[in-house]
Amino acid sequence: MIDTHTHLYAEEFDEDRKEMIQRAIDKGINEFYLPAIDSESHGKMLQLEAEYPNRIFSMMGLHPCYVKPETWENELEIVKNYLSQRAFPAIGEIGIDLYWDKTTLDIQVKAFEQQIDWAIEKDLPIVIHTRESFDETFEVLERKKHPKLRGIFHCFSGNLEQAKHAIDLNFILGIGGVVTFKNGKIDQFLHEIPLEKIVLETDSPYLAPVPHRGKRNESSYLDLVAGKLVNIYGKDFSEIDRITTENAKKMFNK
Repeated sequence: MIDTHTHLYAEEFDEDRKEMIQRAIDKGINEFYLPAIDSESHGKMLQLEAEYPNRIFSMMGLHPCYVKPETWENELEIVKNYLSQRAFPAIGEIGIDLYWDKTTLDIQVKAFEQQIDWAIEKDLPIVIHTRESFDETFEVLERKKHPKLRGIFHCFSGNLEQAKHAIDLNFILGIGGVVTFKNGKIDQFLHEIPLEKIVLETDSPYLAPVPHRGKRNESSYLDLVAGKLVNIYGKDFSEIDRITTENAKKMFNK
């Protein structure tokens, strides 16, 4: 299995990071993709990647919650420099978040668009963070439509219409712990989405699946997400594992 979105460098894991990663490996999770947040966490993220070659892979990008009026342009310069120095499997996580701060929408859009341009230029997928912002996110993607523009709607929590819109725009859905929540709702329509359009993720340490909901999430819980898909799609675990792993490898060009 591949955890396509996990913040293994987060401070929540400072006490037991190695053990936590080993628990995931023991469960059969072979690869981990780390989304970038901002320059404060780049060092820890890249260090972890260096410690686990061919297993942990860093993305690069500026998270929308860290697009601040006083720093966002400088943060984007840092991202640009990294992208010019070495290869990354994706640009992410990027996007629009209107849950925490609606006042920065204009600069969030500018940062999102700039990073989309870099992704198209470098022929890389993007990993999108969209929270209470589907309309605004789709507006940007429609405006930036390009044959090379593709990626993952991370932690997808929209409705069926939004899922289909994302797929029409050449994106696939990152499915995590929300699919196990009683009020998550995506489990009610996910069977209508082809399994070939889905990848697995945890978003550790956030959004732990049931029965760990409300506690610290970790990558080893990816099997609980896959287990829910077994019920939704009526396929056995190995088939869910095989197809979602192939989808992730294809997306990240592995």
